[in-house]
Amino acid sequence: MSGTKTYGVPALLSFFVPGLGQLIKGEIFKAIGIWVVLGICFLLQIILVGYLIGFIVWIWQIYDAYNN
Repeated sequence: MSGTKTYGVPALLSFFVPGLGQLIKGEIFKAIGIWVVLGICFLLQIILVGYLIGFIVWIWQIYDAYNN
């Protein structure tokens, strides 16, 4: 059973907590990068660009947690 991969669990975790799916899969630097980018997006919400970029990063990281 060590050869089986779980795709849905990291994606589900990333849905609720961005970067957690990558962290569970052992991609620590990718998870830290997601947190940094989302932190910057939080600061950019003042000029409304952060909402769009944050949403795109959120969707991408769910997709990434599912596929990689």
